[in-house]
Amino acid sequence: MDRHPLDRHPLASLFTSTGARSRRASSWDRSGGNMDFLFVGPGETVVLLDHEGPGCITHVYCALVLPDPVDYRDAILRCWWDGESTPSVEVPLGDFFTIAHARVRPIRTALTSVNAGFAASHALNAYFPMPFAAGARVTLEHRGERPLGGGLPAFWYHIDYETYDQPPPQDALRFHAQWRQERPTVPVGPRPNRQLHGGINLDGAENYLALDATGAGQMVGLLLEINNVAGGWYGEGDDMVFVDGETWPPAIHGTGTEEIFGSGACPTTEFAAPYHGFHLLESPDWSGLVGAYRWFVHDPIRFTRSLRWTVEHGHANNFANEYASLAYWYQTEPHAPFPALPDRAALLPPLPPAYEEARTALFAAASAAMTSRSDAEVLRVVAIGEPFYAGRFEETLERLRRA
Repeated sequence: MDRHPLDRHPLASLFTSTGARSRRASSWDRSGGNMDFLFVGPGETVVLLDHEGPGCITHVYCALVLPDPVDYRDAILRCWWDGESTPSVEVPLGDFFTIAHARVRPIRTALTSVNAGFAASHALNAYFPMPFAAGARVTLEHRGERPLGGGLPAFWYHIDYETYDQPPPQDALRFHAQWRQERPTVPVGPRPNRQLHGGINLDGAENYLALDATGAGQMVGLLLEINNVAGGWYGEGDDMVFVDGETWPPAIHGTGTEEIFGSGACPTTEFAAPYHGFHLLESPDWSGLVGAYRWFVHDPIRFTRSLRWTVEHGHANNFANEYASLAYWYQTEPHAPFPALPDRAALLPPLPPAYEEARTALFAAASAAMTSRSDAEVLRVVAIGEPFYAGRFEETLERLRRA
């Protein structure tokens, strides 16, 4: 029978009956009141979703109102599919939503967004489909020393999902997300931290490793975070992607770090596009903190046995910098063991001396404003603190002094 033209409509899923049922797990107040958030204390783990049966997560949302920036690293998101013994997702909360180095940048991408509320609050959204056959469990562990949420310890969240009468098709892969870091990378050769030099890399053995997966599937995204402590242009490093156990040369070989993320040469201006961006550039001379993302939506990196995604840290790996990454991919189970997450201290983002002073002063001012019960005063104070979440701590202190 010929297919109807509507079968090819790009929005067919919006008007086609599927038999799926929509559900949501959220922090709504079970008493019927308006305390629609969770309190997550130091060392506490809360269950965000625990569903038995087949389904698919379609949207994850969360928000904090007056957080400590380190909350975005102290909170650890984990997801298990189908009763597996180790999680398929184990990542810092903020980085999962593409917040690099705990410095907030409002962005709107094809798969994630960080949306503004008032100046001290941001909404985090992710739209990766996450299918499961027998069940799903999602938790949040807080490893911080204070309750999650900083000046107002409260965590709002939604997990939207569908349920089905039948398990997903056999070829439906499971979603994975994994954190890695190397602090610092080890420079190769006699002339470290040089942009242009005569070094040679013909094996990729010393590259930074963002993903080492075993199974069949496809990589769909990458968040790369660099603390360029060496200074100068760090981005002569090529991406080298080794598919299905190959050695040299890799199936995918790039020409520089900026090309991975769709930028022109040596970017100095932040940008965020649907599928790629350099959304954090702390300094126009390339020093300090860098954050970049790439969604492989139109060009997923496919593998049938294994995948190693690597990138040089400087040409021929001659830069000594701090690298971290979050890889997103789908694959068959079981997945390879994840590297252990660093302990809390090793996972904290770089924080200058002014951070603690700015944090203490801002939270004290916000507490006084909330005690006044004046909405106008609260909004005035948190607006003063807007640069705090972008990582401009000295500016925050100057604003508070002038207030």
